[in-house]
Amino acid sequence: MTSISSPLSAENKKIVTDCLQGALIDLIDLSLEGKQAHWNVIGRHFRPIHLHLDEIVDLARESSDLVAERAVALGANPDGRPGTVARDSHVTRVDSGYIEDGKVIAIFTDVLESIVRRMRERIEATETTDPVTQDLLIGITRDLEKHHWMMQAQR
Repeated sequence: MTSISSPLSAENKKIVTDCLQGALIDLIDLSLEGKQAHWNVIGRHFRPIHLHLDEIVDLARESSDLVAERAVALGANPDGRPGTVARDSHVTRVDSGYIEDGKVIAIFTDVLESIVRRMRERIEATETTDPVTQDLLIGITRDLEKHHWMMQAQR
């Protein structure tokens, strides 16, 4: 069986791949919770929130693929299976059924804030262990922070 080698030391690889796995879980769950809210948002501001959630979902899906592929490039196996995401996610769950637009804004402001906080921790952890991964995480975090700002502005 072929294996993928890594330019990182075993210790640094563990740190980096743990950061990537955590980011993958956050991003996959953000895309799932975003779609749930997208389908069920109601209220006077339905349309802009409905469309904004699609932008967040697109970012999360594209970014999760980049994160997973970075892990594989380092010789790790990303795990985005539903059971893993359900077990390991720290993303707040969206209620079932219709959700008022103001509640969606509040939930996603908090969700994005918590993901950004964890991403910044990962950025710090990868600063010396793998600047290439750090660069990837910085770019994703920049985009998440933009959406966090936009959600806050709708309050």
